[in-house]
Amino acid sequence: MSVDQVEVLVEEPSMAAALTVILPGLLGSTTWAVHEHTSKQDLLKKLPNRLRGYSRWLPATSRIVVIVDRDDDSCADLKEELEQIALTAGLKTKSSPGRDGYTVVNRIAVEELEAWFFGDWSAVCTAYPRVDPHVPAQRGFRDPDGILGGTWEAFERVLQRAGYFSTGLRKVEAARAVAEHMKPARNVSPSFRALRTVLESFAQ
Repeated sequence: MSVDQVEVLVEEPSMAAALTVILPGLLGSTTWAVHEHTSKQDLLKKLPNRLRGYSRWLPATSRIVVIVDRDDDSCADLKEELEQIALTAGLKTKSSPGRDGYTVVNRIAVEELEAWFFGDWSAVCTAYPRVDPHVPAQRGFRDPDGILGGTWEAFERVLQRAGYFSTGLRKVEAARAVAEHMKPARNVSPSFRALRTVLESFAQ
């Protein structure tokens, strides 16, 4: 069955800003909407009611994609929490038994959205030309999803060393600027690639 509409639920504005730029290239003519929240806690609090609402009217040709940052949580525990919320709402997930007819896909940004920027460093360098192009080869940055000590903080430090955002990273602005130059097929972040694969499967 083809997918006509994708509802994307995200935890904060910078993720929404990035996806608004990226989704058209991944979904083709499939229509989509991004629904942002004020925080991870806000999304998780509202998710049960929102999914119950979707379960009452969402067409079979629609899909829901929930994206949250791992932060310091256990990936397995966070994924299980998301899965149970969906199943309790009466919606099958891509990971639940009997995948035919699933509605919900849960994806985790490891550790945060900014890991996806480290995964496509060429996009960062195009958006911010003074940034060191060799950052991904440096120790501690070779695995975008394994950067320690806070990914957005690491991203901010790298940009500040290049003379950007001296008063602090403006996350929405940076997300939009980097996303404009991202090429999803070259992104080496495993968590981004997992998201890209499922979104491209919905494309028309």
